[in-house]
Amino acid sequence: MAHSYGKYANFEGLREQAVALRRRGYSLRQIRDELKIFNNDILNQLVKGEPPPEWTKRPDAKDDLRAKARELRLQGWTYDQIEAEPGCSKSSISLWVRDLPKPEPRYTPKEHRELMQAGLALLRNAQDEERRRVKQSAAREIGELTDRDLFMAGIALYWAEGQKSKPYQRRESVTFVNSDPAVIHVFLAWLDLLGVARERLGFRVMIHESADVAGAEQYWADLVGIDVAALQRTTLKKHNPKTVRKNIGEGYHGCLVVRVRQGAELYCRTEGWWSAIAAGATARLR
Repeated sequence: MAHSYGKYANFEGLREQAVALRRRGYSLRQIRDELKIFNNDILNQLVKGEPPPEWTKRPDAKDDLRAKARELRLQGWTYDQIEAEPGCSKSSISLWVRDLPKPEPRYTPKEHRELMQAGLALLRNAQDEERRRVKQSAAREIGELTDRDLFMAGIALYWAEGQKSKPYQRRESVTFVNSDPAVIHVFLAWLDLLGVARERLGFRVMIHESADVAGAEQYWADLVGIDVAALQRTTLKKHNPKTVRKNIGEGYHGCLVVRVRQGAELYCRTEGWWSAIAAGATARLR
C-alpha cells in the first residue's frame, strides 16, 4: 500500500520494526541508526504510543524535592512550612501534593489569633526596648546643658514655633504657642537666661470648647507655677462635628500661649540672632 511518507512508503512495516526495537530498550538514536530513519517527524511517528525505556529518562533534579514535599504534607505540614524546609516554591508544592488529603488545622481560629497577638506583642516589646536604648544613648551624647547650648536652642525654638513679623503684618512682639509641656519649659528657661522677669509674662490657654477647659487651665497654671486666676481669658476653639479629632482624652490639655510684655526689642534681637545662625549654616553648605 502506497504511503504519503514518500521513500518510507512501507510505513507499517517500519513501524513494526521500530516498535519491536523500542520494546527491546532501544533509544530513538539507536532506532534511527538501525532503521536508517533520519527524519525526526517520521521517527517519532514510528514509535508513537511506545514509552521510552527507563534508562533513557534524564533524572529530574526535583524528584527528591517532590518526594520530600509529599512526605512532609502527609505529616500535616502546611504549604508555608514545606516551602521553608526543602526550599522550593509554593506553586510547585501545590502541584506535587494536591492529591493528598488536606491536614487538619493545628490550631483553632481563636488559638491562631492568640498566637498572632502574642507574637505581635513580643515584636512590639522588642521595638520599644530598642527605642528606649537609642533614646538613652542619644541623651547621654548631649551631656550637661550649657548656657550657650540653651541660648542657641531657644533661638531656634522660637523661630520655629513663635510668632513672627511679616512684611504685610508687622508684629514685633514675642508670643510663643505650644502644646508640649517640655517645650514650654525650654522656652521659659531661655527667657530666664535672657533675664526676662516672670512679671513680664502673660499666659493664656487655647483649647477646644468640647474639652475639659477647667482641667486644662489648672494643668498649665501648675506647670508654669502660677495661680489659675492669673491666667488670661482662655481662647475656646469651635468644635467642628465633621472633623474627627485625635487630640482628645485625659492627656489633651490644649496649648499654652506665652507672651512677653514690651517684647519688641527682644523680638528684634531674636530675629538678628537667628539671621546670624542661618547665615552661618548657609556658609557651611558652600
